Amino acid sequence: MLLLFRISEQQNIHAFPAHSGPPTPGPAAYDRTLQMTHSPISLPLQGKTALVTGAGRGIGRAIAERLARDGATVAVNYARDAASAEATVAAITAAGGRAVAVQGELHDAASVRAFVDTLDAALPDTARPGGLDVLVNNAGVFLAGPFADFGEAEFDRQLAINLKVPFFLAQTLLPRIADGGRIVNISSIVARTAVMPEHVHAYAASKAGLDGFTLYLAGIAATRGITVNSVRPGVIETDMAAGMVADEASRDNVKAMQLLQRIAQPEDIAGIVAFLAGPDGGWTTGQFIDGSGGSRL
Repeated sequence: MLLLFRISEQQNIHAFPAHSGPPTPGPAAYDRTLQMTHSPISLPLQGKTALVTGAGRGIGRAIAERLARDGATVAVNYARDAASAEATVAAITAAGGRAVAVQGELHDAASVRAFVDTLDAALPDTARPGGLDVLVNNAGVFLAGPFADFGEAEFDRQLAINLKVPFFLAQTLLPRIADGGRIVNISSIVARTAVMPEHVHAYAASKAGLDGFTLYLAGIAATRGITVNSVRPGVIETDMAAGMVADEASRDNVKAMQLLQRIAQPEDIAGIVAFLAGPDGGWTTGQFIDGSGGSRL
């Protein structure tokens, strides 16, 4: 570690002790540092294929666009809004990236299996058939209401989309994900702190369950070098959170919960996902990454 520090500090490889023979190979970290220093810059996800569920708008769209910008071919999943998904694909291709829209209204194991068949049919023209490097379980639904009146149908829908689908999608796709691949689950700050407990109870239960699944899936996938992590956004300026940022008073209330004192954008979460999906995220697994700007700390 001292030798690496000396290179960084002095910007001079001759800071190493002199010797009369040819350079001797150093430890792996030393070799990798020199390689990174002298190699041309490349896209971190070049040649990779990513699937982002619920990628037609909001956080999902920002994640799809960011992964494509980093070099990945992106499968843009959507449930019903084909126009939004095609707009995401158009934005990616206009920026020089590669993407394809893949329809699939996911709510149970059977719908997951049908979607994977559709995915297989969509990918051959843009990436290696059946291969996947990055899975981002982003699709979700937010249904709030008073605890005393909250219905079973609303409860079941949130658990199905927010927890059951990521479970069975990971189960189905894990054999296809390349060794050293990535799985990122989009959770929520409500999994760690009681925000509006009278109204957000069922949603919080679904996201806390997703975090628990993240931890155990990390153990399952680790034998193949696949990392699994959760990202916990706070209030993000999207359609889902429109009511919480609709006017200045609401926005001030959101800022008051945060250390960083601003309204977060979908791109803030996309940056975290890009780190976890890229080569620098390879030693991070089984973690819950806060993406709330320091809310409710």
